[in-house]
Amino acid sequence: MPLSLGQRLPLTLTSGKWTRKFRKMLMQIKRANPEDYEDILTLNESALPHVNSISRLTLEDLHRASRYFGVVHIDGQIAGFLLALGEGANYKSINYLWFDNHYSTFAYIDRIVIGADFRRMGLGQKLYADLEESVAGSSPMLTCEVNLRPPNPGSIVFHQQLGFAEVDQQETEQGAKRVSLMVKTL
Repeated sequence: MPLSLGQRLPLTLTSGKWTRKFRKMLMQIKRANPEDYEDILTLNESALPHVNSISRLTLEDLHRASRYFGVVHIDGQIAGFLLALGEGANYKSINYLWFDNHYSTFAYIDRIVIGADFRRMGLGQKLYADLEESVAGSSPMLTCEVNLRPPNPGSIVFHQQLGFAEVDQQETEQGAKRVSLMVKTL
């Protein structure tokens, strides 16, 4: 169902008074499809190093294995996406495998990316809410990891505000990265 959002436009000075206008935008969350892949890969690459680079073939494999793959559209343009996998997926990510070895049923958020022009509009929260609705009754928890090194403090705060709590930490990529392993009970 399309929702209307307001985008804050820059402050302008008119007759000695500062004002800010809003532009209405149409927002929809849809399930990903192969026609979205090029835009999804472009968004993914724009978010490095907070997400790992992936090829189109890897994206296709992740899509087939996904429990949820939502894409948020603003006025018909892809503004972001969230991809989640369930337990038992054939996925070799050390972070995913940590959760698969510790929990029997979960939805693992492999990646969420919001385009730079669409941040601070609540789109990440809307994708998470859509994910929760989608997995309700089949997954008792959401899991994810957030980079501590290189630091991603905005993502840590975002996930904490959504109710995620750290359950462990681990180093990846031969110590180049350290992640916080986080869980939200549904």
